Amino acid sequence: MRVQRVLMPGSGAESWTVLDEDLVPLDPVERFLAYLASIERSPNTVKAYAHDLKDWFTFLAGRGLDWRAVTLEDVAGFVAWLRLPPAARAGLVQVLPTVEHHCGESSVNRKLAALTSFCEFHARHGVPLGGLLTTVAPAGRRAAASTSFKPFLHHITKHDPQRRRALALRATPPRPRVLSAAEAQAILDACEHLRDRLLFALLLDTGVRIGEALGLRHEDLDIAGRQVAVLARVNDNRARAKGGRPRWIPASADLMRLYADYLTSEYGCLDSDYVFVNLWGRPLGHPLTYPAVYDLVTRLRAATGTEFGPHWFRHTYATWLLRRGAGMESVKELLGHASITTTVDTYGHLTVEDARATLEAAGWFTGKEVRL
Repeated sequence: MRVQRVLMPGSGAESWTVLDEDLVPLDPVERFLAYLASIERSPNTVKAYAHDLKDWFTFLAGRGLDWRAVTLEDVAGFVAWLRLPPAARAGLVQVLPTVEHHCGESSVNRKLAALTSFCEFHARHGVPLGGLLTTVAPAGRRAAASTSFKPFLHHITKHDPQRRRALALRATPPRPRVLSAAEAQAILDACEHLRDRLLFALLLDTGVRIGEALGLRHEDLDIAGRQVAVLARVNDNRARAKGGRPRWIPASADLMRLYADYLTSEYGCLDSDYVFVNLWGRPLGHPLTYPAVYDLVTRLRAATGTEFGPHWFRHTYATWLLRRGAGMESVKELLGHASITTTVDTYGHLTVEDARATLEAAGWFTGKEVRL
């Protein structure tokens, strides 16, 4: 089986499907993914679901199971199968206890979430899968507090039993990886072109995602107002701004001067709406793509000796803001998170250094009333 990218006829919109061994789309998966595309889920989301469901149907095929007649025990077997290295999934290789799991807890839970959505979709169309991956839990404080989202008529149904996923692995959220000031400076200084320096300076100065940066147009950078607009639109390089709500992010005067220098020294009279474009490669003037950025990151890693990715600049931006006393709600708006829960879960952490600075600011180490 394999995941295949497809373009919708007429609109050219991107989507994904799963092909079986005969290169025929798997009908139950195709219907579900088509539904996700019709409600305008991100192509990246559809692609991730396609890969997750490819794994599910590969597991079922290897055991001769019908997707309409699986049990919760089969799903548990799927979890165990995901944890095995690919070479051991066919049962031809013995796995030693010391071998690390192939799929981490968060990856397994993401695949189970995709499988839950798939089952619930087909349950609405008459396939008896609705209770396969969900369980009914009594309503109460913990159930109500587990989510910040309150559905329509919640005040009427809040005392009804709540549906939860029956299977989930306990996962510790990974701490965001943050650059030091010296590392960030080294990366900027290692850039050979103003375009590349501007790209990473923009990520650090505004906290935008790499897809949002690659989709920027010149009209989105307000030099006089020192702000950057992030808008969801269709881009030729398939870059995407996550979420549909536009936002405006304050930027520094230094970033705007760097942008002006880039336009004067490198961009010149090139006729393009995009800020970041091919200036030395082909096709000339076309918007910069994800692969081109990751090639650049690989070169900068070698030049600086620092392991990093574009998203590290976003984590660094948010963490530096919080360390300087910015409120969590302000950081949430600047990052474009739909819910403050996402911001808290991602950045509500303190390192030992952060905790020490807080205690020192409060006079804990210098103003104690007793001697130790």
